[in-house]
Amino acid sequence: MLKLLSIVWNSFKMAMQELKVNKLRTFLSLFGITIGIFCIIGVLTTVNSLEYKVQSDISALGSNTIYIDKWEYGGGPDYPWWKYIKRPQPKFDEVKFIKEKSTLAEYVCYFNANGINLQYENDVLNGVSIYGVTEDFNKIQSFNIEYGRYLNESEFTRGNAVGIIGYTNAEDLFGKAEKALGKTVTFDGKRINIIGIIEKQGQSFLGGGFDYDRCIISSYRYFASIYNVINNDNFQPFIMVKGKDGVPTPALTDELRGIMRQTRKLSPRTDDDFALNDVNMFSQQVSSFFGTVNIGGWAIAGLSLIVGLFGVANIMFVTVRERTSQIGLKKAIGAKRSSILIEFLLESAFLCIIGGLIGLVLVWLLATILSSVLPFALIISPKIIALAFALCVILGILSGIIPASIAARMNPVVAIRTK
Repeated sequence: MLKLLSIVWNSFKMAMQELKVNKLRTFLSLFGITIGIFCIIGVLTTVNSLEYKVQSDISALGSNTIYIDKWEYGGGPDYPWWKYIKRPQPKFDEVKFIKEKSTLAEYVCYFNANGINLQYENDVLNGVSIYGVTEDFNKIQSFNIEYGRYLNESEFTRGNAVGIIGYTNAEDLFGKAEKALGKTVTFDGKRINIIGIIEKQGQSFLGGGFDYDRCIISSYRYFASIYNVINNDNFQPFIMVKGKDGVPTPALTDELRGIMRQTRKLSPRTDDDFALNDVNMFSQQVSSFFGTVNIGGWAIAGLSLIVGLFGVANIMFVTVRERTSQIGLKKAIGAKRSSILIEFLLESAFLCIIGGLIGLVLVWLLATILSSVLPFALIISPKIIALAFALCVILGILSGIIPASIAARMNPVVAIRTK
């Protein structure tokens, strides 16, 4: 064990000596490794951080949740909108029917929305969304109340003119978000009293998602008292159904299909006039997309790593030639082939690790700068750091295997005489 540690330490000292004595030559040779690691870790960090942000936005839509709508959410250039446009909209009364009939659903919520201009005294906010929801909305969706409280059961039942407001809206209207508590704001000639402020969420990458920073949430009954929502094509309501823990999404989907066909009295031969959209579908599509992007990043960075591999191999060939007499002396006093081989392989690996560390530092600096500008944080995960270290070791062994083998097979007498 002590002998192995001695070999490792000597290899490390040799690598540092090579870097110190031949700074320019070593730097240029390691530059390919540095750029390769920079590209790979940079791409993986960016893609993983972006995927985490998008997946977080998707999970905010509700885990194990089915959206009952007239529209299919698949989209695409061949989207048959004409097939769905004449379908009836989900109805508020269907929520009660689903709750009574379903054995797999844990929470059911009705949702409708409208764009408004929100006003407080002389200040007006444009582009605000008002969400009219039923009781289970906050049990399906992922958001927290920063100040105040959420609507209670009585306020939902009576349709009181109270609501919770998004953090950005509260800041824009009152300077500090907490000042919005207890204030009364107006929209479309109606008033609503603010009883809670939603915790700041940040920008969402889902165009059709919920923008909790710029919304105001009220009970659906209050929403329906303001707008003519019955069979009004200007509104696009839907029903959210969250399954119980452990319930497979396909089982929940099948049950909801039967319930919806029952409540709409559809005959066995009649096609569904509703869509059951699985939120998990978006998560799978995102994972597939980012997997493809990662492959592209590996392909690009791989070219730099190959260049770096030849650069380190060149250093090791030169190093073996320069130390030929030393190698002969070591073998003459009893050094084994395996010791010589391991020593040069470790030295090559250390050189690659140094190049990789420089690449990691560059990625960290870039990630720190970009995180303050981008709408999501760039985080270098421990797995990515471990991957970078493993790549450096592998590349070091591959680039040093031939020079190390040459050194290990040298004839000590001939090597000692070499100048």
